[in-house]
Amino acid sequence: MAVALDHGPTDVVLIDDMIGSVLDSTVERFGDREALVVPHQGVRQTWREFRNTVDRVAKGLMALGVESGDRVGMWSPNFAEWIYIQFATARIGAIQVNVNPAYRTSELEYALNQSGARVLVTMTSYLTSEYRAMVESVSPNVPGLERTICFDTEDWTELLAAGESVTDEDLAARARSLSPDDAINIQYTSGTTGFPKGATLSHNNILNNASFVGSKCAYDETDRVCIPVPFYHCFGMVMGNLACAVYGATMVIPCPTFDPAEVLRALGEERCTSLYGVPTMFIAQLGHEDLATTDLSSLRTGIMAGSPCPIEVMKRVIDEMNMSQVTIAYGQTETSPVSTQTSTTDSVDLRVSTVGQVLPHVESKIIDPETGDTVERGESGEYCTRGPHVMLGYWDDDDKTAEAIDSEGWMHSGDLATMDDDGYVNIVGRIKDMIIRGGENIYPREIEEFLYTHPSVDDAQVIGVPDLKYGEEIAAWVQLAAGESLTEQELKAWCAGKIAHFKVPRYVFFVDSFPMTVTGKIRKVEMREKSIADLGLADVAATETA
Repeated sequence: MAVALDHGPTDVVLIDDMIGSVLDSTVERFGDREALVVPHQGVRQTWREFRNTVDRVAKGLMALGVESGDRVGMWSPNFAEWIYIQFATARIGAIQVNVNPAYRTSELEYALNQSGARVLVTMTSYLTSEYRAMVESVSPNVPGLERTICFDTEDWTELLAAGESVTDEDLAARARSLSPDDAINIQYTSGTTGFPKGATLSHNNILNNASFVGSKCAYDETDRVCIPVPFYHCFGMVMGNLACAVYGATMVIPCPTFDPAEVLRALGEERCTSLYGVPTMFIAQLGHEDLATTDLSSLRTGIMAGSPCPIEVMKRVIDEMNMSQVTIAYGQTETSPVSTQTSTTDSVDLRVSTVGQVLPHVESKIIDPETGDTVERGESGEYCTRGPHVMLGYWDDDDKTAEAIDSEGWMHSGDLATMDDDGYVNIVGRIKDMIIRGGENIYPREIEEFLYTHPSVDDAQVIGVPDLKYGEEIAAWVQLAAGESLTEQELKAWCAGKIAHFKVPRYVFFVDSFPMTVTGKIRKVEMREKSIADLGLADVAATETA
């Protein structure tokens, strides 16, 4: 029997170029076709108009003294300015630092300091997020941050005006000094040590991934891609924005943050051919009252990723949303992000039961987590991958990089998977103690470290429990210090504003001790079982394994 080792086709030409050059090529071929449509801002631009705006922003950053290799933070929901910064930083060789718009003060402060960001682009506020106020509160503790630009104020006008002092030749000279292997993006992923790690990606990393993902969806310049997934994830900025730039397809941004009604409206009014989302987003649209009256006849493909997709949801998306060619993708931020994907021509059975085959030039193998030996096809083990999609490393953290990428270049995912005789991969579980809540990867250790800082908390352990809406929810077992008292509501209120809302525990159990092994290790499996029983979630857990 064959071992679980596979290599994608190598006859596909790899892109060896910079993002700015690829944008120029797209403008040459499709300059008058629509590039960007943002209904909530009234933005509608052709590729030529889009590049002109990008270049104005790039010149503005240069006028502020931003050099190649400098870090520029971007912190907001999905607005046109986010995309302008994405392409403008790439144009001048600055490294964009993606800051999760749900971050609060402690997380913001860490990301800015760890990345060494000189400039932060944000907005004054959005919904409950007072971005400017939070920046002001952490600024004394972030000495390297020289300038904050709120794009919904005169700051943006001033940035563009400053760029008028920079010539086209200045911009071209900067572009000529860049290399396709330069770091261009830092994306923070939660870490088991309690601190996020900055996955650092190059032009070549994300350009090739965007190209391969778009090919799996059979994109060309006539496609119109609806992107309601957040830009701060690779899903939005690489699989969405960058894939459109590679193929000349149109980026349609339906709403700043996900709203099923606005997504359905954009799908119909903009005649979208492709739709992205995590399973919870598709579930929300399938259950929305506007679905029946929305014309989805233009839809054909899309990508569902971020967390395991329930088979019935996939079937309903195909049947009720006209997405006969929808694909499933799998990967992680560290792999730019996709390493396997189904194609538009795969059978429905393969698209609902696997995460596809490896992308071109990508290798995958399944190993025994204990021995490191490659297992036989059909056997379960840890999914590992290597190729042009694997990150450069974690920003300023060689030790963590060495833990993730071995000496032979294999990225160890921590996910348990199987591979069949045809190379189709199925993800069957997780080695790492990670919670996936509505597409957000959450490491319990990060939340535990934060809960420890509460003066009344002596110890805390965090686990995931099944949830019908989000796939998983966070449950915290909390041990209070002697003589201290605390309620669930008080603990949640204390978390609010300090950590992202999706990291605040949904359930809190106050306990005297934790179940332990004879060697003193916490038995989280037992904690999870007891939590499921106490919360009455046995039926939900059963659907998870069915």
